[in-house]
Parts: sequence; structure tokens; C-alpha cells
Amino acid sequence: MSTDPQELLPKKQPEPPPAPDEVVVTPPVEDAGTQALTEALSSSFKIVRFVMLLLLGVFLVSGSFIVRQGEVAVLLRFGKPVGVGAELVRQPGFYFAWPAPIDEVIKIKSGESLTLRSTTGWHSTSPQMEALGQEPPAMGFLNPASEGYAISADGNIFHARATVKYRVADPLRYRFGFADAASILTNIVNNAIVHAAARMTAEDALYKNKAGYRDLVMARVQEQVDELNLGITLEPGDVETKPPADVKRAFDDVIAAEQEGSKLVQEARGYHDEVTLLARGEAQALINAAGTQSNLFVQAVGAQAAAFTQMLPEYEKDPWLFRSRLLTARMERVLTNAQEKMFLPDLPPGQTRELRLQLSREPIERRAPARP
Repeated sequence: MSTDPQELLPKKQPEPPPAPDEVVVTPPVEDAGTQALTEALSSSFKIVRFVMLLLLGVFLVSGSFIVRQGEVAVLLRFGKPVGVGAELVRQPGFYFAWPAPIDEVIKIKSGESLTLRSTTGWHSTSPQMEALGQEPPAMGFLNPASEGYAISADGNIFHARATVKYRVADPLRYRFGFADAASILTNIVNNAIVHAAARMTAEDALYKNKAGYRDLVMARVQEQVDELNLGITLEPGDVETKPPADVKRAFDDVIAAEQEGSKLVQEARGYHDEVTLLARGEAQALINAAGTQSNLFVQAVGAQAAAFTQMLPEYEKDPWLFRSRLLTARMERVLTNAQEKMFLPDLPPGQTRELRLQLSREPIERRAPARP
């Protein structure tokens, strides 16, 4: 038995007839293109809303900032610092801030050593010339438009350049206390170069006392920085000096002559010291020898005096016998090396003697004893 599928479906109930006064509105039938356009616009609006929300979120977090090592930051809200006391200065880390123009972040290098050079008193140069160590050529005249000079106390001129290193100790004072603290420090260094040059001769500043000129410049810079309270801490700096190119050769000749003179003086002083030391050594040797001889002579005289003192009682007993013994002892010493000896006996009282010496007689030949 076959069954029709249509018979298995529920049958639609017949719609009731419309009322006499009811108007039937038939909905318009949309085609496929209109429906696709509607769906596309709906999707586009959703994407636009998402993008706008995303951009709004990015805009809100765009003011966030990171303070890196070696720097600090100050957050300004409508131009005024945000925070109280130590919170005014942001240390290294991540911070949230409103985007501009609500908030503004000012970063200041504090841990890093900053370097600044004077802008006056030095000759014209370039980084390439500095790297190669080249000097500017001599022009034969002064050109203050491109060359800087410092006038010394004796009316001479020379080139001077100071290099100052410093660290920011008070970021608020350094950044907000002055319009441009770095420019003020540059002017202070320039002033110190002129100030120190006016108190030293060119010869001292260039050659004889360069360290003194440097100390004078740095002392002036420190004095001005402390007076203005720039909020920085100075580190050891350096000051270079050199003569102008047109007179450098003359300065070099003078220095060479002074060095040669100093060399000769040193050699003369060395010879003087050597001769003096040798003379002092010889003098000391003579003094020591004389002292030794003096001691020996004093000892000998003392011994003879002691001997005479011991013999004094014998002499007092019989002076003639004492003189005879002393004469005999002396004659023994005198006649020890005599080749010929002649003895004259004493004569009785009243008799005279005539002594004749033959001076031209032939010498007595002496023969060595024969060997056995």
C-alpha cells in the first residue's frame, strides 16, 4: 500500500477571510543584492565601532611613559608638576599619564655625566681637524670674527678652552629654575676663562703654571655655580691653552732656549754637586788622617812624658850618669848605619888634641864574603 508524503505533513488551516474594513498590507519582497548590501553595512559599522574603541583606548594609554636608568622625569598636568615632595621626581620605572595636551613628561638625565665646552677663547676648528690633530694655518693677522682669544695680565693673548663635566643633582631646579641651565653654565665657563687669564701672565698660563690656570678657572666656575644654585654637581674638568698660530714658532723658540738653558744649568749643578762631594770626601779623609796622626803623636808624647817621669828619680840621684847613659843610647842609634866609626878618648885636664880628617882619601874596597 503506497503512501503519499504530502499526506503525512500537517495540513494548513485555511486563513480566515479578511474583515470588510481591514486593509491587507503586503511586505515588499527584497532581492538578494539589497540584502547583501544591508549585511555589509552592518558589518562595516561594527568594525568602525571596534576601531574607534581601539583608537580611544590607545589614545588614553598613549600618555604612559617609561623612565629609564640614568634619567628622571617630571610629570606636568596642565603645565604644573604633579606630586608632592619626593613624588615630584619620577625615578626609573613605568608610569601612567594622560595624553597631551593634558599631561606632559619632562625627562632629565641625572645619573649620566654630561660634558660641556667653552665657546670663547679658542681658534676655529672642526671635528675632522680635532680627530686628525691638525692646527689652523697662520693667517698673519688677528681675526676676532673667527678666532677667540684670552688676554693675559701682561697684555699678551693666547687660546684657551675649558671642558667641564657635571651631573644633575637637583632636576627640578636644573630644569624649571632656569630657562636654559646648560647655556648659563656655558656662559659661566666663558667668564671663568677670561677671569683667570686676566690674573696670570701668558707664559705661566701656557707653559710654567698650566695647572694653576686650570685650577683658577675651575674655582671660578664652582663659585658661580654655587652662587646661582644651578642644581648640578661639578666633576674634575680640564683646560687647554696654546699660543696663536702666528706666534707659535716664536713661543717654541723661547721654550727651546729655556729648555736648553735649564739643561745646561742642571749639568752645571750636577758637576758642582759631584766636585763638591769629591772635595768633601777628600777633606774628610784628610781630617780623619790628621786626627789619626794627632792621636798617635799625642800618644807618643804621652808615652815619652811617662818615660821621662819614671826616669826623673834616677836623674835626680846622679845627673851625670843619667846623661851618659842617655848619650850612649842615642849614639847607638846614630852610629848603627855608619860605615866607619872613630872614637876619641877623653884627655887628661890641661892637654889639647888636634883632629885631622883626610877627606880625599881613597875609599876602602869592600868585598862580599865568598860563598862556601
